[in-house]
Amino acid sequence: MLILQEINIIKYNINMLDIEDFKKKLDKKSRLMGVDPGKKRVGIAISDENKIVATPYTTLIKHDYSKFLNDIKRIIKENNIKGIVIGNPINMNGTPSQSSQSAKDLAINLSKDITENVTMWDERLSSQGAFNLSSNLEVNTSKKVKKLDENAAQFILQGALDYLTKENTWSDTTKGL
Repeated sequence: MLILQEINIIKYNINMLDIEDFKKKLDKKSRLMGVDPGKKRVGIAISDENKIVATPYTTLIKHDYSKFLNDIKRIIKENNIKGIVIGNPINMNGTPSQSSQSAKDLAINLSKDITENVTMWDERLSSQGAFNLSSNLEVNTSKKVKKLDENAAQFILQGALDYLTKENTWSDTTKGL
């Protein structure tokens, strides 16, 4: 499966960024978009400009790629987004799932069509985590399910934000030692 990913990246002449290269391309103050990819429903979350907190934003329904792309571009423009984090649905044992290839294809397409600043983030248990978090709220199940995709996107983006800011936090607190 890894070979197939490398072939797709070479075929489309796309340099997929790992999280460290992604981090280097970010301004100190910039917002990120988190994406929970699905066949029909795509959850979107955005971060604050300090990249500390991810917030659920919306769920897009994919009817066709052109409309979906326009919706993504509009959200990026309205919120001054500087990078996109796409959830990578890998299996619990770390192997690619059936949905991993379509998530990678989405990442490649967004890299070509919108911005080169796209990375993928492990989204294991993001939907389950989002549903469990909302279980603590007094919200009925149909509302939880309706918001599941954008909450999963928040879960994905928050994981990436925590990773991106952990080194800064650690180095800032140890500088005085």
